[in-house]
Amino acid sequence: MTQVPDDAVRTRWFEGRAPSRGALPARAWTRTDAPALSLDGRWRFRCAERADTPADLADPALDDAAWASITVPGHWQLQGWGAPAYTNVVYPFPVEPPHVPDENPTGDHRRAFALPAGFLDGDGTRAVLRFDGVDSAFTAWVDGVEVGRSVGSRLAVEFDVTAALAAGGGADGEHVLAVRVHQWSSGSYLEDQDMWWLSGIFRDVTLLARPAGAAEDVFAHADYDAATGRGLLRVEATGADGGPVPARVLVPELGVDAAAGEDVELEGVQPWSAEEPRLYDAEVVAAGERTRLRLGFRRVAIVDGVFTVNARPVKLRGVNRHEFSPDTGRTLSEEEMLADVLLMKRHNVNAVRTSHYPPHPRFLELCDEHGLWVVLECDLETHGFVDLGWRGNPSDDPAWREAYLDRVRRTVERDKNHPSIVLWSLGNESGTGQNLRAMSAWLKDRDPSRPVHYEHDWDSPYVDVYSRMYASHEEVAAIAQRAEEQLADADLDTRRRAMPFVQCEYAHAMGNGPGGLVEYQELFESSDRCMGGFVWEWIDHGLRQRDAAGRERFAYGGDFGEVLHDGNFVADGLVFPDRTPSPGLLDYAAVVSQVRFTVETTPAGDLLRLTNRYDVVDLSHVALTWSVQDEGEEVAAGTLPTPELPARGSALLELPEEVLALAPAAGERWFTVTAALAAGTSWAPAGHVLSTGQVQLSPPAPAPRGAAVAPVRRGADVLLGAAVLDARTGALRSLGGLAVQEGPVLDLWRAPTDNDAGLHGEALERTWRRLGLDRLRTRTASAVVSGEEFVVTTRTAAAGTDTGFVAVLRWSADTTGAVRLAVEFTPDLPGGALGVPLPRLGVRLRLPRGLESVTWFGRGPGEAYSDTGAATRVGRFSASLEELQTPYVRPQENGRRADARWAELRGPAGALRVEGEPVVALTTRRWSTAELDAAAHTPELADSGSVHLHLDVAQHGIGTGSCGPGALPQHRLEARPRTFSLVLRPLG
Repeated sequence: MTQVPDDAVRTRWFEGRAPSRGALPARAWTRTDAPALSLDGRWRFRCAERADTPADLADPALDDAAWASITVPGHWQLQGWGAPAYTNVVYPFPVEPPHVPDENPTGDHRRAFALPAGFLDGDGTRAVLRFDGVDSAFTAWVDGVEVGRSVGSRLAVEFDVTAALAAGGGADGEHVLAVRVHQWSSGSYLEDQDMWWLSGIFRDVTLLARPAGAAEDVFAHADYDAATGRGLLRVEATGADGGPVPARVLVPELGVDAAAGEDVELEGVQPWSAEEPRLYDAEVVAAGERTRLRLGFRRVAIVDGVFTVNARPVKLRGVNRHEFSPDTGRTLSEEEMLADVLLMKRHNVNAVRTSHYPPHPRFLELCDEHGLWVVLECDLETHGFVDLGWRGNPSDDPAWREAYLDRVRRTVERDKNHPSIVLWSLGNESGTGQNLRAMSAWLKDRDPSRPVHYEHDWDSPYVDVYSRMYASHEEVAAIAQRAEEQLADADLDTRRRAMPFVQCEYAHAMGNGPGGLVEYQELFESSDRCMGGFVWEWIDHGLRQRDAAGRERFAYGGDFGEVLHDGNFVADGLVFPDRTPSPGLLDYAAVVSQVRFTVETTPAGDLLRLTNRYDVVDLSHVALTWSVQDEGEEVAAGTLPTPELPARGSALLELPEEVLALAPAAGERWFTVTAALAAGTSWAPAGHVLSTGQVQLSPPAPAPRGAAVAPVRRGADVLLGAAVLDARTGALRSLGGLAVQEGPVLDLWRAPTDNDAGLHGEALERTWRRLGLDRLRTRTASAVVSGEEFVVTTRTAAAGTDTGFVAVLRWSADTTGAVRLAVEFTPDLPGGALGVPLPRLGVRLRLPRGLESVTWFGRGPGEAYSDTGAATRVGRFSASLEELQTPYVRPQENGRRADARWAELRGPAGALRVEGEPVVALTTRRWSTAELDAAAHTPELADSGSVHLHLDVAQHGIGTGSCGPGALPQHRLEARPRTFSLVLRPLG
């Protein structure tokens, strides 16, 4: 049996600050024709609760038949060992860097393999073992020989295993790779990145043959001069000793055959951009190997305080992207990576920040191919020190300097050849200090072609762009004009004020929302200083799980029994965990669309203005179609010629002759223009819709009014047209034979959204509950027949307070069958102003469960609130009650259809029509607001046996108070007197 020294595993080496032992210098991730053997698949596995377990795993003769098996790449917590845990900021262990607990879950992995024939043929051929991602610290042995150790979970590391393979191997030529992985290490203090704590070999493991004399590393410099249209190419090729190696650089399409290291000037090169991701296939040919590259020529520069690429100002319409799968955590398939890129492109996203670590390298290849600007972020975050006043933060401790430099080196060297990467980011939320400054200095020396980004030091002394997260609209407006608050240091202030500005995180997309996107985008576009921003974040990190009742759900913090967790703060993305777009993503796509329609008033009436918001391309790839709808029904349609508009140009769209020739509308008429792809692209087929615009051509026709129908008292009822009302309480009992189980009653409460909870913003929910708005009761003060009206006065209030809300409900009817309800709302506030906005204002009814579908004329097809719904348009839509719900990971207010002129509910129980005066918002569910409020996960919502219909005149805006500003003043629902009315009609 091979003897393995005890200190190889018994010492707490993983608490040392040295990042690795035995690792080869970091180098570019490339594709070559040299042999490679994937070691992914099923491995033998055992798990221990501590790190100081016996060292027997390394012995190739060990009988591991009784061990379990595990899939690599993968996380052991998602395959039956231990459990995931989620924290946003706090470390889930005592903070005493670099030490970690004795209880340090440790996974032992073993994999037997044989070398393919000829794998190491050739004098001097070496074998290199590559790990693309292991969380968080590991030691590797080949045939009982330790080949290396490493920390840095999302960073690739390689070990030379030539000698180990030569000395080992069984009689049958089989070799054994053993890997011990520790969940906690000194590196855990640098990896506190607002995500699930998950462990294991979660990215690929590959054995590479490295031919003698081959280029171990290549660095492609593909510059572009926009003034001359020339490209300048230089490809550096270095060998195992770090020095240059003889190699040829071939770019057949450009006729290039040059020596590595040679500057080659090229005429007529087509530059790379996110809008036109032009790539040139290249090869670097050295002894025994051909390395494939995809070159993109482009120049990133900051000019007069403006961020430019190829001499053009660029706006980043971005998202922050964690790597996440609901089933495999941070182990993503290529299909999932491609799905992310295609979804981003199809929803007008043009940039991605790799929060907060380098992604799988295949994702970056996809960004190169399909076109996304990338802010590539280092695997670094020490946010857990913030609650300690940053005491002990490694960022300013010289003992951690090499660990920081190792991380930035491994980040940059792996990904330096991707044209999509236009900024390097030092990391995230790690305070400030000398180690970050050292990272920046190294980076600027190694790659001066890209600016450096880091947000957490607002003085910005060692970066090139001024970055903030969750700055309010007011603050962004000041920054856009370079009028932000002054720094104490005048030189730093002058330097920062000359920088471009980016919101590296904004519009926190947690639950329903984000609100305020339109206003943010207007600010970004108001100034060339503003580079744009990155919504936080791309995907909800809900892990697929079954609850105690066997129902499938998406789990969040606390669902795995964690003692310390941050709940559903991990579910804050624009797509749901299964990558279904949320209403927030649809809104974002509409707000940031590069093909923009706005309504402009002209002497000829309101017209649509088309603006090209691209930074590079014209609109020749866009096809325009139009349609006219009367009362939501299409009456004419056609095509429009696309104006020749350069980037950032605009033009008014005249109404087509066919529209002008239409007979006058009998009611509301809308002109709608749709912009779509004229031809297919790599990311979407022809006909893919980029944006829509609408302008109203005719207003609604006045609603018909018949003669008044007087109310009639009959026993305990009041008969009013088709309505039967309770003479004592004023409740509506039935309408045209359709039973009404409850209501209408004043409706002020909504199931709080994550933004209402305001964990890191305006915490409205806490105040709302303190005021009792979630437990209101209604008392009927009077119900009297008054002339042609039945007038019901109520007071709604909560126990324990004299604060209340008076509603006067005036019922009337006419001979057209309309039953009209006019509501006079008055807050009764003996103690003074309420101090917070109301959640909503409207009425609610409870109807028979046999109502199954809704058709409406208004905004749709999706949900909309006062500061959301940019993706909606006016039209006629239909949906089942189930389709009207939005399955946010944590249930909350959702599904509101706004500005309905009318809506019809139909089903076996009957039919009902609601008409706004002029509009009403409706929400229709099979459960009550209280049930929605009480649910922790969507599967807990069950059919209550009724249909709950909410008819609102207004709701408080959504905002981004979960982490950022609340609703803007114009979207707040203040408690003040208000009147509104609507019409109910029975349908046959």
